[in-house]
Amino acid sequence: MENRLRDTSRVVRSHAAPLNEVTQEDLKVERLTGRKYMNPSKKHVMREEFSDKIEHIMHDPRPQEGVHSDLPISISPLLCELAAPRQRIHFNPPETVVGIVTCGGICPGLNDVIRSLTLTAVNAYRVKRVIGFRFGYWGLSKKGSHTAMELYRTSVTSIHRYGGTILGSSRGPQDTGEMVDTLERLGVNILFTVGGDGTQRGALKIAEEAKRRGVNIAVFGIPKTIDNDLSFSHRTFGFETAVDKAVEAVRAAYAEAISLNYGVGVVKLMGRDSGFIAAEAAVASAQANICLVPENPISEDIVMALIQRRFETSRSCVIIVAEGFGQDWEGGTGGHDASGNKKLTDIGVVLTKRIEAWLRKNKERYPNGTVKYIDPSYMIRACPPSANDALFCATLSTLAMHEAMAGATNCIIALRYNSYILVPIKVATSVRRVLDLRGQLWRQVREITVGLQDDVRAFKEAEVRRELEAISLVRERLIGQLSKL
Repeated sequence: MENRLRDTSRVVRSHAAPLNEVTQEDLKVERLTGRKYMNPSKKHVMREEFSDKIEHIMHDPRPQEGVHSDLPISISPLLCELAAPRQRIHFNPPETVVGIVTCGGICPGLNDVIRSLTLTAVNAYRVKRVIGFRFGYWGLSKKGSHTAMELYRTSVTSIHRYGGTILGSSRGPQDTGEMVDTLERLGVNILFTVGGDGTQRGALKIAEEAKRRGVNIAVFGIPKTIDNDLSFSHRTFGFETAVDKAVEAVRAAYAEAISLNYGVGVVKLMGRDSGFIAAEAAVASAQANICLVPENPISEDIVMALIQRRFETSRSCVIIVAEGFGQDWEGGTGGHDASGNKKLTDIGVVLTKRIEAWLRKNKERYPNGTVKYIDPSYMIRACPPSANDALFCATLSTLAMHEAMAGATNCIIALRYNSYILVPIKVATSVRRVLDLRGQLWRQVREITVGLQDDVRAFKEAEVRRELEAISLVRERLIGQLSKL
């Protein structure tokens, strides 16, 4: 069995997003025709930052391997449009009405996005109105449109200090026709949709319906995915804060585990299809011994073998598990939620029960074995963002407002290789970003966690040698002190 487990642990699966079918034409950002108004915010920003020229960056500037050339050839020939304030804009600010809607689960930074969008619209562009639609797309429906609220400079001044969203949120689609009717009735020219895949697919339908009707409305997405699984993006807002708070949970689990005789601390973190939070929390905390992510599915037997291997060198074990891991352990729950996401088995509870059963089965070998389970998910989602995340939210929102005022529509804004780019919604929601199991992050995880191929005997020998060297140093120091007496 040991040989079988060792062989299985060496399997590394690559989950790179399949972008082979994406063409340069697919990445062209749609813009409303005509930009006849001068940008009034130029007096607030340095003049050289404004340009009507559309600039691009390479989608993936890394060089191809094994290609012999005087100059490196990029892995991908695709180019992405850079986001920037424009000299000439499409909408006339004094006549422009801006709408904002937040959908899906809450996430650190939502209020920061609402605040930055509102302040940029009011301070830089002096728009006519800013309207916040309540409780997701329901607030745009016929039944919910009466709950829309006016957003002013004074009403958003301090909202960034708190978690959640002042507009409220909800999951699930609404009738597209009703939503566009509401936008027309209220005279909304720009709609910002803040949410994940489902939200942006809804935004795509709104943009297409507005275009079909010939209504001059720009629909602009600001992606919200705490899992950091947005394709064409290297970071989404709230992710950094989530990792910070996740590390605190891991440290708590570590404190519990080391205080017990054969203690196991289990921490369940967000990560439906992508294990970025779990992986980064494992590396950042440096206290996790096992990291379980959806991209690297392993069986229950292997997980127990990893715990056993850890117990050969220590009396404690800390496990980080992403919520999407092990969904085949109990066959899944079946069905989907209102956003269309597959309902997940609570793998944290399942894993805890399986480990407890394994410890009872091996109680003579591991006396007093105990499991402590921590699920910080809702505490993480509801907290305000870190300073760096708050800055990121402000930059995303400001650039989004600049581009939307210039007529960019049916697209999202994203950060890629430290540059802010625009990506058409259809492309951005077509694939999901996942951990590259041959990449640097997962390599770091493997280096600091338990592996079945680890040489336990060599590890113990090295540990004993280090202790002997320490004893020798103490002995020499004491002999030196005695000689001076």
